Amino acid sequence: MSPRRLWAIARKEFIHILRDPRSLAMAIALPMMQLVLFGYALTLDVDRVPLVVWDQDLTPASRELVSRFLGSRYFSLAKGAGSYWEVERALDKGEALAALIIPSGFSRWVEGFREAQVQFVVDGSDSNTATLALGYADVVVSSFSKELMIASMRRLWGQPMREPLVLEFRAWFNEELQSRNYIVPGLVAVIMNVIAALITSLTIAREWENGTMEQLVSTPLRTSEMVLGKLFPYFAIGLVDVAIAVAMGKLLFHVPFRGNLFLLFAVASVFLVGVLSIGLALSIITRNQLLASQGAMVITYLPALLLSGYIFAIQNMPQALQLISRVVPARYFVKIIRAIYLKGL
Repeated sequence: MSPRRLWAIARKEFIHILRDPRSLAMAIALPMMQLVLFGYALTLDVDRVPLVVWDQDLTPASRELVSRFLGSRYFSLAKGAGSYWEVERALDKGEALAALIIPSGFSRWVEGFREAQVQFVVDGSDSNTATLALGYADVVVSSFSKELMIASMRRLWGQPMREPLVLEFRAWFNEELQSRNYIVPGLVAVIMNVIAALITSLTIAREWENGTMEQLVSTPLRTSEMVLGKLFPYFAIGLVDVAIAVAMGKLLFHVPFRGNLFLLFAVASVFLVGVLSIGLALSIITRNQLLASQGAMVITYLPALLLSGYIFAIQNMPQALQLISRVVPARYFVKIIRAIYLKGL
């Protein structure tokens, strides 16, 4: 292998990238744009659920319960209702995702130490949001009910009552439980997986379509020199993209970075070599830029998005898909980069 011939091919590819604004935009600008769009648009947090309230009791006790819902960060008042028809209309029109209905006589039941019932209706068309909203409502009502019980016991016994069991919880690695701290590192892996395969899928196919492959074949250039020379510029661009993504995650999304930066780039280098090779193989097989780019999107984007554990937990998938996910490179890179970011690996 001749370093001189290897550098000549790499230099040729660098010059082509710099002279072609589309290639440069695909390699640098597109990952930045995707990171911004996905980083801000994609979130697993469900906060400020629009709530419609129908308070039929209109007493201090019922208003206190309503204030507990609206005082939390999980619910926001969409509108008040004066009838069940208004509640149904608000849910049907999408003005609210949940409804709190307090019956008349609520305060009498509470003050009389009897079981008081309230109704919480949720729009179940989005099952994930509905499940989280039900969990939030259960926490609010349970806390309110516990305080009422303690106050009632204090009035009966004349002394404060201590809770028999107190749960002290602590979240490790993502103390604020913010989904962006979980999403952004995985997003870096998914974007790099797609971009790296996409830009290299056009290299060899472009040579065939432009008629320059015959000229390259007629030279003393070896196959290994051509492959490595084609990969090297995009490998360097991939590392630049990783550096930009890490900087944007820290400065733009304020995602904590607790791990070793050198380890991150070392793992990213191994990952980039594998993904770039997939794109180059597609380019060699198809000899057509359109087919190569489409194949790269199908082979890299969908598995990286669905089977890498980026959004959906792999252990919850069917056994067949869990086995298929073992051949997806992004699965391992997503797991490692999250450990580097959050666990300080």
